[in-house]
Amino acid sequence: MTRGQWGCVAAPAGGLATGVLGSVLLAAAWRACDVGVNGAANGLALIFYGALLAIVSAAWWGVLIGYVGRWNLAVALLGGTVGAAVMVWIFVALLHVPNGYRC
Repeated sequence: MTRGQWGCVAAPAGGLATGVLGSVLLAAAWRACDVGVNGAANGLALIFYGALLAIVSAAWWGVLIGYVGRWNLAVALLGGTVGAAVMVWIFVALLHVPNGYRC
């Protein structure tokens, strides 16, 4: 398998891991701030937001590993990890409390 094809393997895995991590962190933030009625009430929103984050981060991982990984795989993995961390940070920061700051 060539390095360019590694993007097809690593992109879904990296995207799924980033989406799950973002959803878990957002669920913890919502639980700490008493957002929503209960855990089930937030479930649909978390699935939607997590899927959106997974799609965006899968594209990010695919581009980095598919293109940058052809020349330097270590730089592509580092860039993918840093980019995924920034995406999760922005994701949780923007959606932390939907109705404004309460906690």
